[in-house]
Amino acid sequence: MSSNSDEKVHNSSSKGDDEDVPSRLDLDDDPVYSYKEQRAIIHRVDRRLVVTLGLIYCLAQIDRGNMGNASIAGMRDDLGLDIGYRYSIAVLVFSPTYIAFQPLTTVLTRKIGPRIFLTAITFLWGATQIGFGFVNKWTHLAGLRTVLGIFEAGVYPSAVYLLATWYSRYDVGKRYFGFYVIGCIALAFGGILAYGLMQMDGLAGRSGWGWIFIMEGAITCAASFLAYFFLVDFPEKADRSWRFLNTDERDLILRRIDRDRDDANVEPFTLGRFLRPALELKIWIFGLISFFIITTSSAVAIFLPIILRDNMGFSIAASQCLIAPPYTLGALVMALSAYLGDHYHVRGPILIANSLLTLVGLPVMGFAPSPGVRYFGVFLLTAGANANIPVALAYQANNTRGQWNRAFCSAIFVAFGGVGHISGATIFRSQDSPRYIPGIAGAIAATLLTTDLHRCNVLIIVCVLGQSAYFYRANKQADRGQRILEGSKGF
Repeated sequence: MSSNSDEKVHNSSSKGDDEDVPSRLDLDDDPVYSYKEQRAIIHRVDRRLVVTLGLIYCLAQIDRGNMGNASIAGMRDDLGLDIGYRYSIAVLVFSPTYIAFQPLTTVLTRKIGPRIFLTAITFLWGATQIGFGFVNKWTHLAGLRTVLGIFEAGVYPSAVYLLATWYSRYDVGKRYFGFYVIGCIALAFGGILAYGLMQMDGLAGRSGWGWIFIMEGAITCAASFLAYFFLVDFPEKADRSWRFLNTDERDLILRRIDRDRDDANVEPFTLGRFLRPALELKIWIFGLISFFIITTSSAVAIFLPIILRDNMGFSIAASQCLIAPPYTLGALVMALSAYLGDHYHVRGPILIANSLLTLVGLPVMGFAPSPGVRYFGVFLLTAGANANIPVALAYQANNTRGQWNRAFCSAIFVAFGGVGHISGATIFRSQDSPRYIPGIAGAIAATLLTTDLHRCNVLIIVCVLGQSAYFYRANKQADRGQRILEGSKGF
């Protein structure tokens, strides 16, 4: 039977009659393991899967997002990145290859296996990152950013897809939070790490900003070897992973998935089966939501060190270190969002609340007269924008069923986010320094398109409301036995 919860009806206020809703008790009622034993096994999965994926994503965030830190450490002057659009170009050329290769990566993850695929691309982008430290021209920097986009393209969609295959719909929100908050450690403390590494300025004749790239790339390459042993495969192959689950524990995970959504078994891959979800409007609406959220969050990640330096007048050291506190608040807001979402089975209202927090923070950061107040706006902006990412991930995962449907949806969701990364990379332009008013206005517009569900004159809002109405109507039909959702009576 269907549930009327927000995972399927964006803003539904009730679940319906208890007898029509698969309960937590049904999911945990296992013939082999007690509830306590099940949770112990799931927490073992958390420690191996969520933590390892989170650390890989953390390294990806550091390596793709250190342009701002290197820029204020001297790269901007040495390579002439302050001329015209050079800095924005060097940042955004990462995204076309990042976007283009993403749909393929979820298929490769399934065919090759996540352990081999993810660790291989981690080593390759780490090696590319080392090369950044030896460039002498901004065009060479831009070329390497293009290559970096190819290798990092597989990280996010593969991780999102892999996590969704392991957990039930009401468990996955907290796991996306855990995965993403580890990545936010990079955003929070990457500036402090960069400040420490730039103290190597002059060592072996290399600049401080060059050592930022070299050392961070070397750390990534070393971590890829460790990840090979600790990363786990898809649930049906879990017993083959090093010192992980036995066959009985693997079967428990598969039974839980089947009771939740009946898609533990993988259908053979065909191009038609993989592309079939492209006909569903909801897939593209999820992509649009991802685009608008990532536009704001990536702009903050890329340009925050420069805004703190140029707009608010902080020193280079302070600009590197003051990144951490706003992202710490963001982690707390993420944790609260994940708990509320999984506990109350809602996603839409939380997306709206976090986006309203972003809407308040943007004008405070841009227009307040005092640097201290503007910095307070950074807290609100960073917390709201980043907390929405794991919520949106759970939102789309809870509304898709089937291995290849999930793979395609994850790829589209992340690919649209990659387009948002392009938008974010160009939203704060060098010629708008130090106030960056056009960029702030653009970010406000992106947030409005994501959250203002009552402005029917905005196309995205019309789509979201239309999708909500469709989900609600479909759930009611399923409750009356007139319709089967996603090919499963229990979905």
